[in-house]
Amino acid sequence: MSSSVSFSEYLRLTRENRNFRKLWFAQIVSEIGDWFYTLAIYSLLLDLTGRASSVALALVLQVLPQTFVGPLAGAINDRLSRRRVMIFADLMRMLIVGSMLLVRSARFVWVVYPLLLLETVMAAFFEPARNSIIPSITAEEDVIVANTLASATWSFNLAIGALLGGAVAALFGRDAVFVLNALSFLVSAVLIGRMHFHEAHLAAAGPVKIRELFDCSPIVAGLRYISHNRKLLAMVSLKGGVGILGTAWVLFPVLGQRVLSLPFAISRERAALFGMSLLMGARGLGALIGPLLASHWAGRRQQRLRSGIFLGFLLGGIGYVSLGLTHNLWVACAVVMLAHTGASTVWVFSTTLLHLNTEDRFRGRVFSADLGIAMLMVAIASWAAGQAIDRGIAPQVVASATGIAMLLPIVAWSFALRMWRGES
Repeated sequence: MSSSVSFSEYLRLTRENRNFRKLWFAQIVSEIGDWFYTLAIYSLLLDLTGRASSVALALVLQVLPQTFVGPLAGAINDRLSRRRVMIFADLMRMLIVGSMLLVRSARFVWVVYPLLLLETVMAAFFEPARNSIIPSITAEEDVIVANTLASATWSFNLAIGALLGGAVAALFGRDAVFVLNALSFLVSAVLIGRMHFHEAHLAAAGPVKIRELFDCSPIVAGLRYISHNRKLLAMVSLKGGVGILGTAWVLFPVLGQRVLSLPFAISRERAALFGMSLLMGARGLGALIGPLLASHWAGRRQQRLRSGIFLGFLLGGIGYVSLGLTHNLWVACAVVMLAHTGASTVWVFSTTLLHLNTEDRFRGRVFSADLGIAMLMVAIASWAAGQAIDRGIAPQVVASATGIAMLLPIVAWSFALRMWRGES
């Protein structure tokens, strides 16, 4: 079999692998709904409060709980059926997102925050389960194909969802966005419920008792498994480097509203919404292109996957330094696309390396740690960006500082690569 990944292999995987096809369709539906309503929430908060830190707080509540809930979620995913965990999480998120309809005025804007927190807790259970089942429903040689397609789909959903979400919110109102997103989780749960595959980790896990959910020993065992393998520890930390670019969630709404003007005349509120949509769409397009091209080059060779991660970090840094130097919306979109071409490559390649180098019985805990580190860094970066902008620092300066901060993962990974020196 060829070491490179061709377009025909993506078609083959979705056509021949029923379980992956169901999971893929579920991803498409729920993620497009997510991007619809994320933009609506951020623009709502910015309009009602006028503070970048309100968007930062919303983002922190969307990501930080995954760091703290992650160890418990990982342990549960290694003891229970991962398919059932995903279904439960989807149904709960349907109810949570539907509750956003309670926010009828500025007086009730506080309701957004606890709902975002609850939704994030459910995502903390769902995402490690989804990542962990990939090797269970695909052959080893198809893991890179599945991961690349999942990332490309996430990126396409971001690009389309951001653009359509801005239009739907502007034309039909935010209530329509919340209803559509709630329904998307229901469809996702139905699709996942129709998957049938062997969950090998359940054979070793045995029946679970309620008191065991409060037992920390599986969490400790998972941490020991990661910390005793320096290579695995380095790979688990990679998405933390990508998390530095979490400043984007605060930067894009502010840049769209205050800095990057649209080439046609519309109201300030709509200009901010569409400006943010264009920047998010550019991010999605870059994240779509990056893994497709990089996976074709790297194929199934782990050495190239590791080298591609270094190049991905480098592109992310260059892109955000450049973002801070422009006032032109289209140039900004171009450099954002460049940055996230690299960042998404790091994400896909690190996920694939973890799939190929982690035992199935530990995958839930490893991917919970992987996601938790990433979300912790996203929370820190976005909160710092919101505070800096509210204290008078120009968003362009924050963008360039983000790019410079990418030197940290670049240098760290260059040292980590020495552990594989001499391997083919």
